[in-house]
Amino acid sequence: SGSFTPESANNLAISLRSGALPVPLTVVEERTVGPDLGADSIRRGLLAMAIGSIAVIALMVATYGRFGVYSTIALVFNVLMLLGIMALGNFTLTLPGIAGFVITIGAAVDANVLINERIREERVRGRKVIAAVETGYKEASRAIWDANITNFIAGVALFAFGSGPVKGFAVVLVVGLFTSVFTSMVLTRMWVSGWLRKARPADINI
Repeated sequence: SGSFTPESANNLAISLRSGALPVPLTVVEERTVGPDLGADSIRRGLLAMAIGSIAVIALMVATYGRFGVYSTIALVFNVLMLLGIMALGNFTLTLPGIAGFVITIGAAVDANVLINERIREERVRGRKVIAAVETGYKEASRAIWDANITNFIAGVALFAFGSGPVKGFAVVLVVGLFTSVFTSMVLTRMWVSGWLRKARPADINI
């Protein structure tokens, strides 16, 4: 009501904490939430992640062609690596962990988009295919490292000062950043370079 003095507010807080209220409490409703609710939330979260991943994969392939296929394979490797690391560490997948997964996928997609768009820009400027690819990876890597270092610092801070679910989210986030950088900057570059050396295309569809 706004009419409390500091003393009366403090007394009320003490009464609430100690249970010494001047009036009896009547239980109006009581509910017990079973484990099925949490399991259902996990299932829904995984379903949402799967649908989002499929949509992202379709968009990547449609937009970048062969390079989108390489990015998609790298994304699958990213998820498998992250799941493997979590399994080795006996981590439990929770809703915050799923949120960390989603951010990891987003970071991996973002890195691949930066690389592919940079390669496209270099081709528009007239660079030859191999030179465009090499320059694209080199220039995009700066932005990718900056973004991931920032997220890494945030993840470490969350793990250091958070508790419970926040720590779980931070662990998935930090591990996912490493797998995202590896798959987007190492694996895709290795695959693209191998294809270029073998096929030596005069042009690329990107």
